[in-house]
Amino acid sequence: MNNPKEHIVILGPTATGKTRLAAETALLTGAEIISADSRQIYRNMDLGTGKDLEDYTVRGNSIPCHLIDIAEAGARYNVFDYSRDFNQAVNLIRSRNKTVLVCGGSGMYLEAALGLYQLTESPEDITFRQQALQLSPEELTEMLRELRPLHNTTDTTDRERLIRAIEIARVENNNKTPEKNPATAVVRPDNSLIIGITLPRQQIRERITERLASRLNKGMLNEVKDLLNKGIKEEDLTYYGLEYRYLTLYLTGKISYDEMFSQLNTAIHQFAKRQMTWFRRMERKGINIQWIDGNTPPEKNALLVAGMFKLSEN
Repeated sequence: MNNPKEHIVILGPTATGKTRLAAETALLTGAEIISADSRQIYRNMDLGTGKDLEDYTVRGNSIPCHLIDIAEAGARYNVFDYSRDFNQAVNLIRSRNKTVLVCGGSGMYLEAALGLYQLTESPEDITFRQQALQLSPEELTEMLRELRPLHNTTDTTDRERLIRAIEIARVENNNKTPEKNPATAVVRPDNSLIIGITLPRQQIRERITERLASRLNKGMLNEVKDLLNKGIKEEDLTYYGLEYRYLTLYLTGKISYDEMFSQLNTAIHQFAKRQMTWFRRMERKGINIQWIDGNTPPEKNALLVAGMFKLSEN
């Protein structure tokens, strides 16, 4: 490898076992994990976001993890907030002379972690918001499409989220946001060992369906019901997409249970496909992702990753 590696990044589509591999690898390398998941930052949103908190305990050892449970459910947290908090977490880990291990599947958050965006804060545009009241969802979607690629369809299924996405994209375009490594970025593609977990597409689909059924059996509906009972608005939950969108639609009587399961299952399958599209786009931009077989037990894969990291440090 051309450059010594100082950090580890583990990415992959949903339901491929990223968290367990990250925890096993962290135990072997003395690393601390920073989550790169756009929804696991919210408190009391556990089953629906797939936090799998038990995976952070490996053979009796508790693995430190950052940027989980740092915002209240109902809040609107964005990639600018994430970039700020990520840098703080990196500084804290480095102050303890520990290795940074980034783990997640949210493409934009991963790219922000790797310094691929020079982010600018995007305040609400009151004038635009007044104009948007006269525009249809289709017109707003087309406006967003002209500003940036529509990688995340949840931006187009919620009107407020769609308006917010346009505001952010406008600021980024006006500042000519470069997709380059800022010189000040600590974690970068060139100093990070980037590992991707791969599984056959059909196997990912089967895992998604099995996991959805399991999480519903474990009480995911009650989790969403509790959030509604605590006063979190319906539109705030649907803003988060996927599980929170469809379970809220079911709990408020807008769709049946069977419709909820079928539509949510399909939406998660589509989400996993979009994640892989994003990762392949990263590769086309020159990011070196080393793919490993997700069917190998995480303990063995962790030994492999730890060995690769040790070799890459020199």
